[in-house]
Amino acid sequence: MYLKCNPLLTTFFVLFNYYTITQKYSQMGKGKLAKFAEMETFSNVFQYPFSVIDNVPFEQKGRWREAYFHNDNPIVLELGCGRGEYTVELAKLFPNKNFIGIDIKGARMWAGAKLALQENLSNVAFLRTNIEFIDRFFDKDEVQEIWLTFSDPQMKNVRKRLTGTAFMDRYKRFLVDNGIIHLKTDSNFLFTYTQAMVKHNQLPVKIETTDLYHDSNIDDSTKQLLSIQTYYEKMWLERGLNIKYMRFLLPQEGELTEPDVEIPLDEYRSYHRSKRSELETSK
Repeated sequence: MYLKCNPLLTTFFVLFNYYTITQKYSQMGKGKLAKFAEMETFSNVFQYPFSVIDNVPFEQKGRWREAYFHNDNPIVLELGCGRGEYTVELAKLFPNKNFIGIDIKGARMWAGAKLALQENLSNVAFLRTNIEFIDRFFDKDEVQEIWLTFSDPQMKNVRKRLTGTAFMDRYKRFLVDNGIIHLKTDSNFLFTYTQAMVKHNQLPVKIETTDLYHDSNIDDSTKQLLSIQTYYEKMWLERGLNIKYMRFLLPQEGELTEPDVEIPLDEYRSYHRSKRSELETSK
């Protein structure tokens, strides 16, 4: 009531709130810029956005072991690595494998890249690029495994789905014959779709569970492998969601086709947002 009677005070509060908000976002922007600048100095980070890779071939394609890792160990990719927690923890668990975390969001990637340097992990690298162009960075038979950890289910666009056949065809260009693909997800939609895609194309399945942490059939070595929990996975678990996991092989032979199935949409897209579509199912 007093504010309504005092225009000067009202103006002051409006300007003060505006200043507070702009300062907050200004500081956020400065933080991101500082991380981007620091990442330019990281020896374990390669930054190739589309504007660069579209004009300049990646010279390390086919030479990751020789040029960066300096060993002949298997190469494992994590696509959509986010903060890089999974990539770093896998590298600690398996020092005889080389791990590359891939994402386009550099401010998040900074955390994992910095931690890997601080802990002197020589079997870790990070690649900042669009995953759509992943086959421009790796040559035939250069990669042994791919991890897809809590990927966006892309419920409206199968061509952007990381377990869709469009991406499987990309993976074939650099994955060894019968290379391993790991899917770890909270999304019923993505898991159900992947089950259908794998069954439709008769891909060999090694492990499959809809409740990873309460499945008595999971052996101890696999439990250790899957015990790594990212920031976002912990949020899903706190929300009471089951974590699903599938491990399957991708043979080089055979043409992959999409399954003709209708799958119920997830009721959410992220921790704080409900689903965006009014539809109940999608392919």
